[in-house]
Amino acid sequence: MIKAGIIGATGYAGVELFRILLRHPQVEKIYVSSVSFEGKRIEEVYQNLIGQIGSKCDSLLLTADEVKEKSDIVFTALPHGIAEQYADYCVKNGKKLIDLSADFRYGLDEATFKEWYKKDWQFPEVHKESVYGSPEMNREAIKAARIIGNPGCYVTSATLALLPALKNGLVQTDCIIVDSKSGVTGSGRNPSMANQFCECGESFSAYKVGNHRHQSEIERNCSILAGSRVGIVFTPHLLPQNRGILSTVYAPLSEKGRELAQKEGAFHQLYEDTYKDEPFVRVLPDGVAPTTRTVRYSNYCDLQTYLVHGGTMLEVVSCLDNMIKGAAGQAVQNMNLMYGFDECTAIDFVPPAF
Repeated sequence: MIKAGIIGATGYAGVELFRILLRHPQVEKIYVSSVSFEGKRIEEVYQNLIGQIGSKCDSLLLTADEVKEKSDIVFTALPHGIAEQYADYCVKNGKKLIDLSADFRYGLDEATFKEWYKKDWQFPEVHKESVYGSPEMNREAIKAARIIGNPGCYVTSATLALLPALKNGLVQTDCIIVDSKSGVTGSGRNPSMANQFCECGESFSAYKVGNHRHQSEIERNCSILAGSRVGIVFTPHLLPQNRGILSTVYAPLSEKGRELAQKEGAFHQLYEDTYKDEPFVRVLPDGVAPTTRTVRYSNYCDLQTYLVHGGTMLEVVSCLDNMIKGAAGQAVQNMNLMYGFDECTAIDFVPPAF
């Protein structure tokens, strides 16, 4: 049994973590903090939690320092550039940390992090302890890690869409297009003009075209999988719905890929074979299209493959819940691996039918 802490528990990802950890049988205590609501109880902020908390948590929102001291593992659901100090404390005190910001997503590549996030690392040594938290890419390394950089939500959808094709050299890597759409929760809980109902309701728009920070993370993952630099054109869009990501990925086939494309159903079979032992990646039956509705409130990523443009291009549609597989659910999946729990514990949600 372990004690878990959430620093930043009243953001959207933070409260989803709390909701999941409440049902985790190996978590005996949960400690929560929030700068915005310090001193209140979490059910005062989120009324859906009234009567649900029980003995695992007294629900009082503590200081971040109190949370880190009381916990065996700390989840940081904070703005970029803050988690390092908590990771440094955890490493020095025999604890573990999973960060949901971008602070530990770049390995030892501080230059790329600084280029996209305009921040210097304050504790560079602690990055040597970190592992990128994609179970489908790094399962064995995650098991031995003390610090995890939880992947971005758009990044998870794009990476899982491309992993089999890139690992097998089936697509050209100079320019892959990732066209993604996300629900409004992806922009966080703090109010802004973009996420007001009157601005985003009954509307659909692209944003941060050519300069969204997740592009660098997608490029990094794809380059690791391919073994050489991969060029990505990434365009995010805002959907007028609460949650969910749908990414459509387009990649021209390599010569090897064109040879495989001559065999009917071979690409789909490759994806099925690649993910057959992955508990949270579903390659859908041929002809079934992924939708955000059928992954909502679950830790699944659904995939479908298509050969288009006269059989010279691979198109993959990838769908997940940005708050679960794209954030809190994947974080708990990583925690399960770090502690040797069954990987599916507390995140084996069945998506609702509607």
